[in-house]
Amino acid sequence: MNNTYYPEGMFPEALHGDKMTREQLKKAFLEGTILQANARSATTGHDLLVDLGPVQGMIPREETAIGIADGSVRDIAILSRVGKPICFQIVSIDGLYDEKPRILLSRRSAQEQALDHLLHQVPIGTVLPGVVTHLDRFGAFCDIGCGNVSLLSIEHISISRINHSRERFREGQHIFVAISSRDLSLRRLNLTHKELLGTWEENARGFSVGETVVGIVRSIKDYGVFIELTPNLSGLAEYRSDLAPGDRVSVYIKAILPDRQKVKLIVIRTLPGDKSLPPLRYFRTSGNISAWRYVENSYAYN
Repeated sequence: MNNTYYPEGMFPEALHGDKMTREQLKKAFLEGTILQANARSATTGHDLLVDLGPVQGMIPREETAIGIADGSVRDIAILSRVGKPICFQIVSIDGLYDEKPRILLSRRSAQEQALDHLLHQVPIGTVLPGVVTHLDRFGAFCDIGCGNVSLLSIEHISISRINHSRERFREGQHIFVAISSRDLSLRRLNLTHKELLGTWEENARGFSVGETVVGIVRSIKDYGVFIELTPNLSGLAEYRSDLAPGDRVSVYIKAILPDRQKVKLIVIRTLPGDKSLPPLRYFRTSGNISAWRYVENSYAYN
């Protein structure tokens, strides 16, 4: 068995169970391969039905997720997967070549295998792909492997401060995160994100004095307005009473001061509302972050 523990929705096409032949499904069963397919529907008993190429598989309710059997996870976690990609292993096949074979699947077993791997074999600071599953005021929840969801606290999303994680992400978005800590007794992992978006210097290199660019007002103080140029870089403009947090503005870059780690801006005008999210540019998408320096503070995980 040699599984890679992808977040649900990010499995490569070769592991899409709904595109497999019966022979390929049999091979995946014998090898214990973790597959992905969409949950087509949920029965009245909250079993999940999954299309597998020419046949159909079923995930019994107690096998749909870690915590369902003991009641620590509510059944809404099952129902919310309908119409979405889910991972699973084939645990039994009866009458594979019959017209309607009985194929039982387990999402729970795939999740437990992935969680054990994340808890015991993946070092702190490792950068992983993730899928945003839920947004809240205090942070975002991300699937980092086979439906195992971990918290990315709002203070770890970016250097630029935001009031709600929806100001940075949308549900279903593919992002990168790093493991910041773990609790083996609770079998829980915590995530960070801002370290992947670059240092002050890395972000400042993308701008030049004399340019006019688009920014987002993030906070307003008596002494000026902080405007986000990138999620990890903000500049300061003079105070204006007609601005509010969240406003999109065009700004003229008056000065970039590397020795003081500051960017001075002049607000040109406010721009029409735009529901699109500020783009994310990742400076790191793999490897391990053992320490990170943004300006003067160092962040060491090990």
